[in-house]
Amino acid sequence: MLRLFADAKYDFIGTRRYAYAVTVVTLVVGIIALLINGVNYSVEFTGGTLVQVHTQAPIDVGMVRSGLAANGINGAEIQSFGSATEYVIRARTAKEGTDADNTQETATAISVGLDQVLGAGEYTISRTEAVGPKVGGELRQKAFIAIFLSFGMVLIYLAFRFEWRFGVAAVIATAHDLMTTIGFVALLNLEISLVVVAAILSMVGYSLNDTIIIFDRVRENLRKVRGEDLSQILNRSINETLPRSVLTHGTTLATLGALAIFGGEVIRPFALVMFFGVLTGTFSSIYIASPILRAIEARWPGEGVKALSAPIKGRGSAAKRKATSAI
Repeated sequence: MLRLFADAKYDFIGTRRYAYAVTVVTLVVGIIALLINGVNYSVEFTGGTLVQVHTQAPIDVGMVRSGLAANGINGAEIQSFGSATEYVIRARTAKEGTDADNTQETATAISVGLDQVLGAGEYTISRTEAVGPKVGGELRQKAFIAIFLSFGMVLIYLAFRFEWRFGVAAVIATAHDLMTTIGFVALLNLEISLVVVAAILSMVGYSLNDTIIIFDRVRENLRKVRGEDLSQILNRSINETLPRSVLTHGTTLATLGALAIFGGEVIRPFALVMFFGVLTGTFSSIYIASPILRAIEARWPGEGVKALSAPIKGRGSAAKRKATSAI
């Protein structure tokens, strides 16, 4: 069987400061993009108009979206609904002189765009509804609650499964992933839709899964390996799980890349966010979670670290110097 990096012996912990520099640059770029572009919420969060359209034949969604954009309907969400000739359009008009919250004006702008692209009489509008900003606000609030609840549950699970030290390190690494991913979304000026929120939550789960796999190997090595300090244990654990990570993440990235290229406008934001999330999640599992665990264990060593016959379990000035240089 093909086994990549079977005998890997990379010093990941020794190069952690270079990774910190990459993290700082990534976060700064994301913050700048966020300040410049702001948060671009979709109709689902800001409110707008929902129009259900029945066409005579299947339509080219990309062509219809371009036609609507020419009439001030930017970023319209167009999805098939039940059959190949039934579609739902969610949109807000940005045309000068119109009210974005006026359902009738938005529906009229959509009709004008459809007339130009499909032709008058080639479609019928069967339903028009307003999606109020209150509903969007509730969705936005619930999205944030879902993210923070996932953090809390992960911390509880890891504290129970491992130790609180592992849980804190994993949550900090996941917070890093969340911040860098939001910066990536702002950099590409993607709309924050429920699809993007689903991608962010999926990314959080993917990143945590990778971190837990490494931490599980760390726990095993703490029990069976003697004569090594914690940095060596962490490097050994990361290298031992590297073949699995490369194959798993490689196939995932290939799938997401295909979705981003060929998946269409609706699925593309999900694929892009997940693609970046897999990269930053892999990075954080190695260069954020593991070094932070090392720093925490240096100051508050757990039972596994205390059992190591290494300087980290010493006392006095040597232990203090080691704790100070851990980060």
